[in-house]
This record gives sequence, C-alpha cells and structure tokens, in this order.
Amino acid sequence: MARSTARPVVKLKSTAGTGVTYVTRKNRLNDPDRLVLRKYDSVAGEHVAFREER
Repeated sequence: MARSTARPVVKLKSTAGTGVTYVTRKNRLNDPDRLVLRKYDSVAGEHVAFREER
C-alpha cells in the first residue's frame, strides 16, 4: 500500500543551532504551514523549538 501525500515525512531542526534533528510525519491538510514543535535537544540539554526545514 502506497504512502499518502497528505502525510509527508518532514525533518525538524533545532532552533538552538546545535544541528540536532528529529524526523516525523505531519498532516499537510491540517498544518499547511511549517511545523514548529517543542522537543528535547540533547546537545543543549533543554527543551527548545524545532522547526520544519524544507
């Protein structure tokens, strides 16, 4: 079964500038803009905003 284009795989990059990334899926219909999630940055040692990169 093929993957839907409505839920693409996106890479989230840390806004702290440490280079840490997360990979997740997002619903393009509900979130057409860039996704921003607050997640743990292991290099910075704290929770920071992770922004979708294209």
